[in-house]
Amino acid sequence: MDRVLFGRTLRAQRTKLLIVLAALAVWGALMPLVYAELIDTPLGAQFKQMVDSGIVPAQLTKFGGGDIFTLPGSIALGLIHPIAVALVCVFAIGFAAAAVAGERQRGTLEVILARPISRRTAYRTLLGSLIVFLCLAILAVLAGTVASSAAFGKLGELKVGNMPLLGLNAVLLYTALGSVALAASVSFDRLGPALGIGLGFTIVSYFFEILGSLWPAAEPLQPLSVFHYLDPQSVLDGKAAPFDLVVLAAVTLAGVAWALAVFPRRDLAAPS
Repeated sequence: MDRVLFGRTLRAQRTKLLIVLAALAVWGALMPLVYAELIDTPLGAQFKQMVDSGIVPAQLTKFGGGDIFTLPGSIALGLIHPIAVALVCVFAIGFAAAAVAGERQRGTLEVILARPISRRTAYRTLLGSLIVFLCLAILAVLAGTVASSAAFGKLGELKVGNMPLLGLNAVLLYTALGSVALAASVSFDRLGPALGIGLGFTIVSYFFEILGSLWPAAEPLQPLSVFHYLDPQSVLDGKAAPFDLVVLAAVTLAGVAWALAVFPRRDLAAPS
């Protein structure tokens, strides 16, 4: 890893990073609040009766494999919700896709590579920066969750000792997505194709997982989604599946292998 490039990358992203971290912390704090309102208020009790009676489809309360009527399930819903996914993907997709292709499009990649730094070192530095951003993002949302659970007197319902494993699982998920976007970034000279591949992979994968969780006939599609291998409720309940981590690590390694094979061999012509 190149320290100068790493420091430059962190400085370039610091404002965006602070905004995203603040938003994720607030979002993480929101789920225990929603759970507390459902459990501790008459309105929540009425809503649960409607679900139990079948007036409200139970699938709607178990979006993405969560369960709005338990604290771990509420946290699971929060982590798989489109808002949380979009916020983390600011770095997993946005930063990763622009890391090389964006520099090529602006004509600034040659300036970076003009220093005594190899392409593999540049790639490893960008990948390391991405992982740091993702670790901070997941830490922010989990910290907000724990703080909110304590504030509303629900911390006893949460197995805090399982939170680090949940954090690892979530970081691996977004690292897998980021590795695909970064592999696309080193493969193209323009941001559009790299961003399209990263977003396309993420959106299709997310669609398969959510469709399968809401429509029983589509359940066979879920294993095709990387989001299927993040099961926050099971992790928090102490029922984590090691295979989930293996699959996400394999996707990440595939993206890294592609990038390390393609990037050093590319002919980087002058940008037009």
